[in-house]
Amino acid sequence: MLYVKIHELHKRKFKVAQIAKELKISRPTVYKYLEMTFDEARAYTEQPLGKKKKLDHYKDWILAWLEEYPHLSSAQIHDWLLERYPDLLVGASTVRSYVKDIREVYQIEKKVNVRQYEAVPERPMGKQLQVDWGETKQKTTDNKEIKLYFIAFVLAHSRHKYMEWQARPFTTRDAIRCHENAFQFYGGRTEEIVYDQDHLITVSENAGQLLLTAEFQSYVNERKFKVHLCRRADPESKGMIENVVKYIKGNFADSRVFRDIEDWNDRALQWLQRTGNHQVHQTTKKRPAEVFLLEKQHLQPVSSLLSYESTNNQSITRSVSKDNTIRYKSNRYSVPLGTYQTMSENLVWIEVTDDEQQTLVIRKEANGEIITEHFVSLEKGKLIQNRHHTRDRSKGVEELKQRLISYFEDQTQAAAYFDEISQKYPRYRRDQFAIICKVIQQYPALIDTVMTKCMTEKLYNANEFRDIAHHLDTLRDEPVKEVQSFYANPAKHPHIKASTRSLNVYTSILGGRA
Repeated sequence: MLYVKIHELHKRKFKVAQIAKELKISRPTVYKYLEMTFDEARAYTEQPLGKKKKLDHYKDWILAWLEEYPHLSSAQIHDWLLERYPDLLVGASTVRSYVKDIREVYQIEKKVNVRQYEAVPERPMGKQLQVDWGETKQKTTDNKEIKLYFIAFVLAHSRHKYMEWQARPFTTRDAIRCHENAFQFYGGRTEEIVYDQDHLITVSENAGQLLLTAEFQSYVNERKFKVHLCRRADPESKGMIENVVKYIKGNFADSRVFRDIEDWNDRALQWLQRTGNHQVHQTTKKRPAEVFLLEKQHLQPVSSLLSYESTNNQSITRSVSKDNTIRYKSNRYSVPLGTYQTMSENLVWIEVTDDEQQTLVIRKEANGEIITEHFVSLEKGKLIQNRHHTRDRSKGVEELKQRLISYFEDQTQAAAYFDEISQKYPRYRRDQFAIICKVIQQYPALIDTVMTKCMTEKLYNANEFRDIAHHLDTLRDEPVKEVQSFYANPAKHPHIKASTRSLNVYTSILGGRA
């Protein structure tokens, strides 16, 4: 399969580096398969691994991945197979055994770093959520390197996980926003949340009397959950989230190519559904997604809006998407064009008024000028868009129309002609005007004649305007061209007869005597 795929991409003019990136294999592997015949490739990949096995059909993929990334775990291999073949039904133990056999046969050694953790008693349902941050370096599609940052959540009982990524370091407001998204993802919150001593949420441990940052303290007071802060040099007390961070780095992020942050977050959620929360947990021997269905009933509900956002005129941030919208309560709300900037944080501050008809207020700065307002929609999955936030496409067309009118002597007639075209082709006005613009440039001396002809015959179409101009130009130039050709070579034009007149005719014309 790998041999066929490599040669197929090669025939489509893919470069070796592009083939390697597309198939997640090394360039030497691509070169190796390109130099092989089909029989040689089959012999190479069909070296015996004992009796016929279920994954033999995918052996060349697995072998190529392990040769390129020897450190890959069987769980990663399993995830990559499911990503490429979603309908593949195979257990984790089957993949683990098959990868082990391939490593032995082809002598692909894996380096294992073992970290010891103290056993932690199982937590009751809905009791505890653990949170931590991490960062990775990823290769981009243009073969550069970018640093990414993520926040990870895990329910202590079910091990159900959630994560969010961004391409800049987290701020306290980012942390609060991600907490809110996690609560929406889980459908509620736990009694307590466990953190490391991170500067985003804490100022000091203070011998057990925790000092949180003012912003995060306001958030905790509003959501009313308990904060459990780990002591320094005590990672075992939050070993679950430590393992989750390691799992995300080592399974999802490892060797995966970055395109853009929206795509990366979408793929992260797909990975959680496909692998992170679906595969059987090695400690509980259960699937986190299945256990979560029970634990979800023990979570405490949270409102979709923080009260201190609206009643105390405070707000939290939202990220502006490339299409100049923000997300709020499962809907998208537009912001003015140009709010999204390529080299900017792209954050806006929102608050919701506590009126009968709630209004979403959006600001560029926390206490800055309001850039837009929307009535809060009770529906879901909708785009609420202010018409002033779309491009004024008519402005450019109108300017083009006025410029074209200025080229004609009878501008009143021209204006009436272009109005007729606008009414007849409202969706294609710009295309119609562009054709006429080319005609004006090509036949400037004929455009008034063409306009009169079109208005007389009621031909309100740019293509007909162009055809008439071309026809008139042909009638004007053809006699001159033919006479010039005749004098250059009269033998080629026997059908042309030069008329003759008496000398008296010319004398009469010139006013002389015969």
